[in-house]
Amino acid sequence: MTVTYPTDTRSGESRAALKAAVANFQTPTIAASAWQIATSFGPYLLVVVAMYQSLQIEAWWGYGVTLGLAVLAAGFAVRIFIIQHDCGHGSYFRSPWANTITGFICGVITFTPFANWRRQHAGHHGNWNNLDRRASGADIYSTCMTLSEYRAMTPGEQFRYRLVRHPVIYLFALPPLVFLVIYRFAFDTPKDWQKERMAVHANNAILLAAFVGLGLLLGFGNVLAVHLPIVIAMSIIGVFLFSVQHRFEETLWMRGDAWNAVDASLKGSSFLKLPRVLQWFTGNIGFHHIHHLNSRIPNYRLQACHEAIPELRAVPEMTLGMAFANGANALWDEAGERMVSFRDAVALQHALA
Repeated sequence: MTVTYPTDTRSGESRAALKAAVANFQTPTIAASAWQIATSFGPYLLVVVAMYQSLQIEAWWGYGVTLGLAVLAAGFAVRIFIIQHDCGHGSYFRSPWANTITGFICGVITFTPFANWRRQHAGHHGNWNNLDRRASGADIYSTCMTLSEYRAMTPGEQFRYRLVRHPVIYLFALPPLVFLVIYRFAFDTPKDWQKERMAVHANNAILLAAFVGLGLLLGFGNVLAVHLPIVIAMSIIGVFLFSVQHRFEETLWMRGDAWNAVDASLKGSSFLKLPRVLQWFTGNIGFHHIHHLNSRIPNYRLQACHEAIPELRAVPEMTLGMAFANGANALWDEAGERMVSFRDAVALQHALA
């Protein structure tokens, strides 16, 4: 389905009124935050212990038990990443120090240098779905090339661009590489970001100490057999959930002068309607349009905000099946105002010929 959005007629006053209504949900509560931490870290640690126990099963199916538990542990790790994500926006606790300490601890579980990730992620929130600011804080998962830009490439350039964005590489190979390798270095961090560069080294030091300590106690092979599949599964699930919510066909990308935060939130971000259990594990990430409209709302208040304000429900809605189908979208067709796949790009080119 193709949606053509009309020229925005929302007044500055109505945008301000919507933002004010949404802001009523941005205050965190210590009880809700503490309960979410307990129900995320506690089960995660229990599943990890169960994984180590499963390694003692000598039958062939013991490997299946370990991998099955790894997927469950990855679900809790994704939930922990959402807590880290909220801490990065200063929305999880009222105290900045509580957000920083909690985010740092979450970053150890998720293999993410918290302070560095926090500052780089802020670039995404400042420039999402803005075609004129794709080079300012954007990343491969929250940016795109226009159809005309792609057509202007040489065949070799097109092939390399398609290769990196092939779903097998883009959604399965790159995410583990990012968390396991790229996050270990500060090569893309400006030299004057001193705290952020230190965060990378601190995260590495703690992970190394944990690996050596657990390895000496339980065996290095066992440590890899438990934690490597967790990180791989967590990274694939997490990256998919974050990226697909800006890459659906009906999304809206705008040029600088036309861009505004309200339209970019309600038309450039989706509502991913997940089954209840997946919504719980993913910390309400499906309400991404509200998160972009006000990133200070804790994840556990997003649904209440969505249900309380009718305008927030008049947004593009995706099911999980639609989300998988949207994974192929990679180019923005400015003329048709929609995201298209490389296959669609070829079909459109033939139609014009």
